[in-house]
Amino acid sequence: MGDSRPVYLRIADDLRRRIDDGSLTVGARIPSRSELKRAYAASDQTVDRAVRVLKAAGYAEGQFGRGVFVADRAPLGTLLRTTGAVDTPFAAEIHTARDHHSIRDSRPPCGRPSGGTALTWEASSAEAPAPALIAERLGIAAGDPVLRTEYEYLADRRPVQLATSWEPLAVTAGTDVVHPEHGPYARRGVRGRLAAIGVRVVRARELVGSRPATTPEAEALGCTAGQCVTVVERTHFDGDGRAVETSDIVVRADRWRLEYVIPFTG
Repeated sequence: MGDSRPVYLRIADDLRRRIDDGSLTVGARIPSRSELKRAYAASDQTVDRAVRVLKAAGYAEGQFGRGVFVADRAPLGTLLRTTGAVDTPFAAEIHTARDHHSIRDSRPPCGRPSGGTALTWEASSAEAPAPALIAERLGIAAGDPVLRTEYEYLADRRPVQLATSWEPLAVTAGTDVVHPEHGPYARRGVRGRLAAIGVRVVRARELVGSRPATTPEAEALGCTAGQCVTVVERTHFDGDGRAVETSDIVVRADRWRLEYVIPFTG
């Protein structure tokens, strides 16, 4: 029985198989449009669509003026989610596959921890009305004022993670901790900062999912728009069960794995 799938999917799957079995190695040029048209008796549009599928899956990347090449999909390492890491704006402690060591989200930034990998990041904050979905996570009304902080993280100048944090200004407005990256309590993590104003953070909840990367995310992370990213939705709560911070943490699903350590007591 013949293959009833659309031709563009057959082309994409055949190319994926050739990459997976090593027939096409990392850095190898994907067959040209004319070559694929002849091989599959397909149109320009069909071949182009197949290559777009391959790019979106992270198997290939275009190089302007040269063509499309097999992308390096080997994991760069793992992002270890620990109690300490969850409290910081950064996703985790990094365990790199390249040099078999780890680095932490240490303060101050732009340093070179003992492992040898330089972790740097940039952050910008601004007051904004809470979007409906964020307001629901924080237990406030849509449009209530929040401080939105956007982070971009790099390890040895390579993009690792994006994060966006929202904190209700009803909790922090007028205090020394209103700006996570500025002031006397800057960069102490959610628990450390809020403890300075008498708010005791007792737990955090994380939901892990995946979705296609947006165009801005793809540009920042060095991947293709539509490629799969892992998203960690994290929310911190105080002793009264009130949400005091929520974040979206985004990493490339093809290059980083999340590792959770689950301690047992008793």
